[in-house]
Amino acid sequence: MAVQTRPDTFAALRDCFATDLAALIGHQAPRGVTPNAFIDLVEEVRDVLGASSLGNWQDASEDLDRAVGYLTDALTSPDGDQAPLLARARIHLRGGIATAS
Repeated sequence: MAVQTRPDTFAALRDCFATDLAALIGHQAPRGVTPNAFIDLVEEVRDVLGASSLGNWQDASEDLDRAVGYLTDALTSPDGDQAPLLARARIHLRGGIATAS
């Protein structure tokens, strides 16, 4: 059974990273997105960067792939387990954006 995540935890990550992620692929950051929509954005950026022939973009894609895993796990984890998963996702989001920039 899936556990509902508190939307504010994902909203904080979205607010922090959505603009930078979207800018990497030439999009504007979506507003008011759900946790699943934020994960979809991270996956889209991951796929675009991974398809590039630039080594740093491929490395960034790997970081974003790890972030997707942690974000997805956080959606189905009990509240007590979400914070560490989201913290790990944040590390990989930061790393992916920094590597791609």
